[in-house]
Amino acid sequence: MAPPKIKICGITSSAALDACIRAQADFVGFVFYAPSPRNLTPSDAAELAAQVGTRAKKVGLFVNADDLEIAEGVQAGRLDIIQLHGSESPERTAQIKTRFGLPVWKALPVASAYDVERALQYREIADLILFDAKTPKGALPGGMGLAFDWSLLAGYSGTAGWGLAGGLTPENVGEAIRITGTTLVDTSSGVESAPGVKDVDRIAAFCNAARSQ
Repeated sequence: MAPPKIKICGITSSAALDACIRAQADFVGFVFYAPSPRNLTPSDAAELAAQVGTRAKKVGLFVNADDLEIAEGVQAGRLDIIQLHGSESPERTAQIKTRFGLPVWKALPVASAYDVERALQYREIADLILFDAKTPKGALPGGMGLAFDWSLLAGYSGTAGWGLAGGLTPENVGEAIRITGTTLVDTSSGVESAPGVKDVDRIAAFCNAARSQ
């Protein structure tokens, strides 16, 4: 089995981006969500996008954003992919995909088998389903370092591609890949020394661990 693709999300600094490029991460994530400690202004996103160029795909994370917010992020971050990390419906997801003409990833919070089954509603719409851990009510929708029971994905049979997020670290990503067979792993807080502060050594360790399976 080929190793999974790797996404490092919540990039906020030139040093972190350099670490991702050196480690050959496939995707880098830019967060456009004000409550997050990883939120980027359009000008910051533009600088990072210019730095990465085409050496990795740029994914913009949005949470229940309107078209104007998404358009601003797409332009500033020169995005290749839009990731929806809120409560966007299948209809809203389809609307965004049509409006912007970019691949759309839909993140879904998981705490039970029912949550996994919800992914089937997006199977003809989203280009990728990203299974993430469900966070407590009132908390941020992601980036909290929480994991879920990966065995819940054993019965998933959706036609859309899918990836795994939620509490992934250099220490557990190998086990997560072995249990789920995922084709993409996504980490944010798992490679940080503090919320929003990426650790370049942990970025390298994560990518090495994910590719060693």
